[in-house]
Amino acid sequence: MTPVLQLAIDLINRPSVTPEDAGCQQLMIARLQRCGFEVTELNFNEGSSAAPKLVRNFWAVRGSDGPILCFAGHTDVVPTGDLSHWQSDPFAAEIRNGMLYGRGAADMKGSLAAMVVAVEEFVAAHPNHTGRIAFLITSDEEGPAVNGTVKVVEWLRQQGIVPDWCIVGEPSSSERCGDTVKNGRRGSLGAQLTVYGKQGHVAYPQLADNPIHRAMPALAALSQEVWDNGNAFFPATSLQISNIGGGTGATNVIPGELSVTFNLRFSTEQTAETLQQRIVALLDSHQLNYRLDWNLSGLPFLTAPGELLDAVAASIKSATGIVTQLSTAGGTSDGRFIAQLGGQVIELGPVNATIHQVDECTSVEELEQLPAIYRGVLQRLLA
Repeated sequence: MTPVLQLAIDLINRPSVTPEDAGCQQLMIARLQRCGFEVTELNFNEGSSAAPKLVRNFWAVRGSDGPILCFAGHTDVVPTGDLSHWQSDPFAAEIRNGMLYGRGAADMKGSLAAMVVAVEEFVAAHPNHTGRIAFLITSDEEGPAVNGTVKVVEWLRQQGIVPDWCIVGEPSSSERCGDTVKNGRRGSLGAQLTVYGKQGHVAYPQLADNPIHRAMPALAALSQEVWDNGNAFFPATSLQISNIGGGTGATNVIPGELSVTFNLRFSTEQTAETLQQRIVALLDSHQLNYRLDWNLSGLPFLTAPGELLDAVAASIKSATGIVTQLSTAGGTSDGRFIAQLGGQVIELGPVNATIHQVDECTSVEELEQLPAIYRGVLQRLLA
């Protein structure tokens, strides 16, 4: 069994459902320390209960000066759901028909294993490499993401540490490992809209004020608004209404309030502030009595072609023969926090077809190619 496959199995077999780590990070730390890494554990309590859950994070670095190439990722995984729907135990990795099955195989314990093995091999070949190699690992990516990477990034900012290049091991690929690299992500701005009216009897609408009726034209306008046309790297900004609630459950009562949840995924063509201003202006134009509560969960980021992307593309081509494509599609990742430090950030990992699904899996052949891809980037930037 290859080193990367064995380490991936060892990680998968640890039930690290967010925010639990289940010993994954200690396994990684022990191997990195043997390679000469200095490790700082940065753990935080999650929640205010009598027994808060501990979120584990660590920053590891090898080298004392020069540019930093950082590998970033998370040891936590999403819940399994009904175990009876799985063909095998999600926390007992199993190989079937050339695929490695288990929760986290693709998202993202396979990437973590490949990163560690790549670094071990690179350090063995280049013990006196230039620059610095770093790891930023959290157990709070799949959950609230408030005590994980975002706090480590704040600690790095306080220390004056800025990774020049960062590879996040998110499953970026579409059909084959390496066919797609994420060089940016859209921002995410959520909103909870409450429209106020006056409750009353449906037979006496003149004595009531129906917030559903009042809000419908405004909601239609929100859904049809053209926010921008995107750019060379991003699609147009999109607003989606995800939930609408109103009424008492009775058929003869006009409700007094309407609740609407919507989200905007926005590009670098916009800022959260300009979007908020435009939405408030639109709602005001419909003369609604309303309240808006905002949730900005991520800013957009973009890494333009340059040193990191050149090294990544060349490494993928050398290891797999694939000419990779750039993409900014998909949801948010912890890359949004790391990018705020100012370095170049990309996402590169396995095929994402089964992430968060029953019988999550990744190709054994492609997993065994991944260390060579990561090692190739190291060689091009730090050898």
